[in-house]
Amino acid sequence: MSPHATDPDTSTSYSNYTSAISERLPHTDAQVPAHRLREFELKGGVFVVTGGAQGLGLTLAEALVEAGGIVYCLDIQKEPTAPFYETQGRVAKQFGGSLSYRHVDVQNAELVDEVIASIAAEHSRLDGLVAAAGIQNVKPALEFTPNDIDRMMGVNFKGVFHSAVSCAKQMIKYKTPGSMVLIGSMSGLNANKGLNSSIYNSSKAAVIQLGRNLAMEWCKAVETSEGKKPIRVNVLCPGNIMTPMVENDFKNDPSLRKTWEEANMLGRISEMKEYRGAVLFMLSDASSFMTASHLVIDGGYTAW
Repeated sequence: MSPHATDPDTSTSYSNYTSAISERLPHTDAQVPAHRLREFELKGGVFVVTGGAQGLGLTLAEALVEAGGIVYCLDIQKEPTAPFYETQGRVAKQFGGSLSYRHVDVQNAELVDEVIASIAAEHSRLDGLVAAAGIQNVKPALEFTPNDIDRMMGVNFKGVFHSAVSCAKQMIKYKTPGSMVLIGSMSGLNANKGLNSSIYNSSKAAVIQLGRNLAMEWCKAVETSEGKKPIRVNVLCPGNIMTPMVENDFKNDPSLRKTWEEANMLGRISEMKEYRGAVLFMLSDASSFMTASHLVIDGGYTAW
């Protein structure tokens, strides 16, 4: 029977039938709003990204600027890399946000406090943090010295802690509830095939636990005219990413890439850009009911 024919038993014209799906779709003549998915917008918000001179930190910072954020990258380098300046010039012209740089060693709690306080004071607000600063040291556990351990934990754990606490102080001061994304790793959940990185993995496990506890402490930390509001804290746990750090691992051990590619379900190493959407979700109002969670994006590595 033709879809536009009349059913002789019911005398109902199928051409007049409206499906449940079509009822939910906008009419072709209806005006479409100028903005969709507003909950992902960061327009006017002020954000700090540690480890933002290059690599994953810079890639994530770029995404925040594209969403309208006023973004400050903090890193140990006195001057950022060439990719930073290229990104800064491009996003400044195309989007409503901005990208700036501050020289900071995240191990220096006093300096971190000072720099983040100055950023917040300039805008009378602070809305979020991406704590992406981190280092790696690949060698057998039997060869690690106490100084090796202190240095890695100093950046990967203490640096994250200092950054989060400094940002929380300013959010509370300026009454701006917001969100933090601590960069953990799937390495905080398992051992990496073919890679001797016991201290690195332990530092990332510590970050995952830190996220839970800070989320608990700060769930009603910000006093506003509408009552107590949260500083949401979540942890992003990426899988193997093609970063300068990983490229160095492959240089030192050419067989490692094949081992890692075969260890996840998608059979490849991820790219830094594949985490942009996740961080934007976690920082924005799109994740307003998410806190104390860790989001694993690892191509199925940890699901075997």
